[in-house]
Amino acid sequence: MTERLTTLDASFLYLEDAGAPMHVAGVLVLEPVDGGLDALAELLEARLPLVPRYRQRVVPVPGHLANPVWADDPDFDVAYHLRRSAVPRPGTEAQLLDLVSRVTSRPLDRRRPLWEVYLVEGLAEGRVAVVTKTHPALVDGLGAVDIAQVLLDPTPDVPVPAGDSWTPRRVPGPVELVAGALGEYVQRPTAVVETARSAVGDLRSTAARVRSATGGLVRAARSAVVPAPHSPLNRRAGTLRRVAVARADLEDLKAIRRAHGGTVNDVLLTVLTGALRDWLLSRGEPVIGSTAVRALVPVSERGEEKGLPGSSVSAYLVDLPVGEPNPWVRLARLGYAMRSVTSSGRSVRADTLIALTGFAPPTLHALGARAARGLSRRVFNLVVTNVPGPQVPLYAAGSRMIEVFPVVPLVGGQGLAVGMTSYDGRVYIGLNADRDGVGDVDVLADLVEQEVGALTESVR
Repeated sequence: MTERLTTLDASFLYLEDAGAPMHVAGVLVLEPVDGGLDALAELLEARLPLVPRYRQRVVPVPGHLANPVWADDPDFDVAYHLRRSAVPRPGTEAQLLDLVSRVTSRPLDRRRPLWEVYLVEGLAEGRVAVVTKTHPALVDGLGAVDIAQVLLDPTPDVPVPAGDSWTPRRVPGPVELVAGALGEYVQRPTAVVETARSAVGDLRSTAARVRSATGGLVRAARSAVVPAPHSPLNRRAGTLRRVAVARADLEDLKAIRRAHGGTVNDVLLTVLTGALRDWLLSRGEPVIGSTAVRALVPVSERGEEKGLPGSSVSAYLVDLPVGEPNPWVRLARLGYAMRSVTSSGRSVRADTLIALTGFAPPTLHALGARAARGLSRRVFNLVVTNVPGPQVPLYAAGSRMIEVFPVVPLVGGQGLAVGMTSYDGRVYIGLNADRDGVGDVDVLADLVEQEVGALTESVR
C-alpha cells in the first residue's frame, strides 16, 4: 500500500525551485578509514534497510488531483545516490568546501529518491569526508532517520550487517492513483479544495497550511507582522552557493555563559551578532544603535498531543542587536529575548533531545528548514539553527568522526543560512551563502571565530 505525502511535505516540493533547492546537507570528516571509500560504501549500502524511505521516490497523481505518493523506485541504483569524489593535493579545507559548495548548489533529481551521498578522499592526513544531501520531504518529524544517523556507531568495532535482498513493490499506475484520490475525496471532501490550491500554486494558502501543520510556527506574533529590517542578506538568490565553516570550544562558550549568564545558545547568538556587526561594517553598511538583523530560530518543543518530548519544531523570530557595540549588553538582550521560549516549559533540554534522538543533527536541521520555508522572506533576514549533539566520539566503518558541519538551505530571498552543531566538546558552525550576494561569507566565518576568541579572553 502506498503512502501519500502530507500537505506539508508536498508544499516543500511545490514551493521549491532551481534557485532555492531545499535539501539539507551535512559534512562529516573522518579519520583515515581502513579499506578506504569501499568500506564506507559497503557500510552505507548494508544499512539502507534502516531507512526504507531512501529507496522510494515521489510519484505525482495525474492532474494533481491529490498530493503525490511515496512508492518504491523499481530502477533504484545505489551507485547513482552514492558517489565518489576527491579533492586535489594538498587536500585543504578550502578545497573541500569548494566541492561542498558545488554539491549544495545542485538540486536533487525529483525522478529518483531524494538524497545523495558523496564520499570524498584526498584530504590532508589521509582523512575522508562524507557529504550528505537530504530533502526535507523525507523528514516528517523526530521519528524520521537520516542517512548520517545510520552510518555512525558509538564504538569502532560494530560489524557491518549483511545486506538484504530488497525487491521493490510495484509502482501504482495512473488509474490506481486517480481512484485513490477520488476515494479520499469521498471520505474527506475538503481535500479537494486543499489539493486545488496546491495545484495552481497558491503560495499564500500553501504557506498558511505550512504554518498550521507545524502547530503554530511563530510565537512572536507581534514581530511577525512587522517587516524585517533592511539588510544586504535579503536579495533574490542565484543558483550558486558558497559554504564556509567556523569552530569553537564548547568549554569556552560555557565559561562565557558562567561569567555573564544565559545559555550556550544565547552565547552563540551573541557571537553571531557580533560577527554580523563587524561584517556589515566591513562592507560599508550603515550600523547605528537601533540596527538589527532578524533571525528565525527553530526550537525543538514538547509534543503534548503526542505524548513525546521533542516531537515538533517551532520557529521564533529574534532580533539580533548588531547596532549594540557592547557584547555583554548584546548577550543580556538576547538572553531576555530567548527566555520566553524556555520559560513556557515547552522547549526541550539539550540532554533530553540527545537522549531521544541520538545523533540527529541532519534531521533537526531539516525540520528547522521546514519551519523557515513556511514564512515570507519579508519577515526575517536569515535562518539560524542550533542542534545539540553527543559529547562522545562516534565512528563510521571503524574510523572516528572528527568534525561535522551542517549546511542549512537558503529560503527564497535569503542570502545566508547558519547551522550550528555541537559534538565531542566542540561547536561546528556551517554558513551557507548565496555566492552572488554574500560571496565574502568566509570573512564572516573568520569573524565568528574572532568573536569567540575575544569573548573568551575577556572572561579569563
